[in-house]
Amino acid sequence: MDNASYYEVSLQWEEGRKGQVSSPVLNDSIQVATPPEFAKGIAGIWSPEHLLVAAVDSCFMTTFLAIAENSGLEFLQFESKALGKLEKVDGKYLISEIRLSPRLVIKKEGLREKALKVLEKSEAACLISNSVRSRIVVMPEIIVTETSLIRQEQ
Repeated sequence: MDNASYYEVSLQWEEGRKGQVSSPVLNDSIQVATPPEFAKGIAGIWSPEHLLVAAVDSCFMTTFLAIAENSGLEFLQFESKALGKLEKVDGKYLISEIRLSPRLVIKKEGLREKALKVLEKSEAACLISNSVRSRIVVMPEIIVTETSLIRQEQ
C-alpha cells in the first residue's frame, strides 16, 4: 500500500517568460515569471525563487503552529520574513541560503525558553526545509508583552 501524499500542479505558458501555475484542488492560480535578475525577466510577478523561499517560510510557520499547539505554547502573534540568497556556485545558480526571521510575541517571560524550544523543533521538523539543499538559518526574535492591569479611579 502506498502511504505517500501527492501534490498536483499544472503550468500553462502564457507569453514571453510568463506562465500560470494552478492545481485542481486549489481555488487560486499564481502567475509566475522569470525574475528581473535574469534575461527577459519580469518585475512584479512571483518567480520560482520567490515561491521556493515562500515555501520554506510557510512550512516553518505551519510546522511551528502544529508544534506550538501540541506542546501547549500560548502566544499572541507570529510573523516571519524570509530572505533567499541566489548565487552562482560551481558554475550553477542556486538558492544557497534561506534566512528565516520569525517574530513571536508571548505573554510572559516565563514562556521564552519553551518558545525557543518550539521554534528549534519547528526548524528541524519542517519538511520543505528538509527537502531542499539550501542552508536554512533561523534567527528568531521573541517579544514579551507583559499584561498589566490598569486600575481606573472611580
